[in-house]
Amino acid sequence: MDIHFDGRLPDIYTLLHAKDGEIAIEVLAQLDAHRVRGIALTDTQGLVRGSAVENTGGQLKAPVGKGILSRMFDVFGNAIDREGPPTDVQWRTVHRAPPALERRSTKSEIFETGIKVIDVLVPIERGGKAGLFGGAGVGKTVLLTEMIHNMIEHQKGISIFCGIGERCREGEELHRGMKDAGVLPNMVMVYGQMNEPPGARFRVGLAALTMAEYFRDDEHRDVLLLIDNIFRFIQAGMEVSGLMGQMPSRLGYQPTMGTELSQLEERIANTDTGAITSIQAVYVPADDLTDPSAVHTFSHLSASIVLSRKRASEGLYPAIDLLQSSSKMATQGIVGERHYLLAQEIRRTLAQYENLKDIIAMLGLEQLAPEDRKVVARARRLERFLTQPFFATEQFSGIKGKLVSLKDSLDGCERILRDEFKDYPESALYMIGAIDEAKAKAKVENPAARPGSKTEAKGDPQSADSKAKIKAEPQPKAEPKSKPEVAHAAADAHKS
Repeated sequence: MDIHFDGRLPDIYTLLHAKDGEIAIEVLAQLDAHRVRGIALTDTQGLVRGSAVENTGGQLKAPVGKGILSRMFDVFGNAIDREGPPTDVQWRTVHRAPPALERRSTKSEIFETGIKVIDVLVPIERGGKAGLFGGAGVGKTVLLTEMIHNMIEHQKGISIFCGIGERCREGEELHRGMKDAGVLPNMVMVYGQMNEPPGARFRVGLAALTMAEYFRDDEHRDVLLLIDNIFRFIQAGMEVSGLMGQMPSRLGYQPTMGTELSQLEERIANTDTGAITSIQAVYVPADDLTDPSAVHTFSHLSASIVLSRKRASEGLYPAIDLLQSSSKMATQGIVGERHYLLAQEIRRTLAQYENLKDIIAMLGLEQLAPEDRKVVARARRLERFLTQPFFATEQFSGIKGKLVSLKDSLDGCERILRDEFKDYPESALYMIGAIDEAKAKAKVENPAARPGSKTEAKGDPQSADSKAKIKAEPQPKAEPKSKPEVAHAAADAHKS
């Protein structure tokens, strides 16, 4: 909306009120000597041309202090958990500068999550920024919720959850879940929901950051900042840009997208007084990682965790694409030599399996060289071992959630790569915690077989199912009985 002032124009980011304070407007541009253009942060129903507007003289403010703990707020700092306004709080503007370079900390250490695949292959930095990239319905919010559950119990600092463009259902479920888990006293939630105007969604991230900065700078505590979803922040900026009359750039995004994202991301930093560790969900439109919103977000992160629809369809949860995901922490100087070399070998094994998939699809596993069959067996077991039951999904899956230490995760991967579990069925490694659980699971699935022995157990009756599983495992010396048929089919395929 455009507002006319006879006297001095209000500054950019000034908050204006209309309809006796019911409608909040933020000034984003000064058009000429008497007019400003602003964006509504609330619903504009009832606003008419010629309405009086009051200049508050200040900017949008967020509450900070110990009184905000265990509470849920909207973008204006109003409590939305039906427990009355917060007490013992100060109010600070949401528009603040990032910390100066000389105040930033350069120390790098790993932030353990208890999720095997993340801790081993894409370790998160304490005080860094990690992004969960994925299309609709591949498990970004589930993974984020699981990280909250795992970390909040071991995290001595404060956790702040910022929902940008969230569904009301998700906000209510998270609040209830945190209350039941008993971790709400160290948590703050801030929401700008889907049904709110773009102005509110555009500023709610800054409100959450202002709260996080208070605990980092004034209380000297470590803060875990969880944002769901960064794409909705960019989308809100796109809507605001359109309303302001700016020409869109590539794919309809605002021309100022890089600047707006930087204003949010650069404030998430380590200083000499404390650290803000941030984990952010990033919706990827149409699963296209070359979309400008994803590309701009990648550059700010120390770890990028890419979720794959293909892995989700195979039931391999968390559905993380192990070859596309990366972390700046996965270097020898930070994680140590053993962890680094093991992660490299896991990636190499999985990459070889990926290259062999086309040959297996056309000719079958039997046509591979003995060494390649061993690689396939290791890769398939690694893929299954790197799945994990979540506490966040217990009610749906019926499988009890598991928290796995980094040491157990590394030991399990190392033992699989040494072929210690080559005689175990693949299903024994699926959805377990530490690797030793596979032995117990194999006994339950097939009590008669004794997997793990170096020589095949003699005289043990085995079911047809377990025989089929053992036959499917790579056994270089034994010639498969179905070879003539496979060779014939291959010859026909070649001829056609």
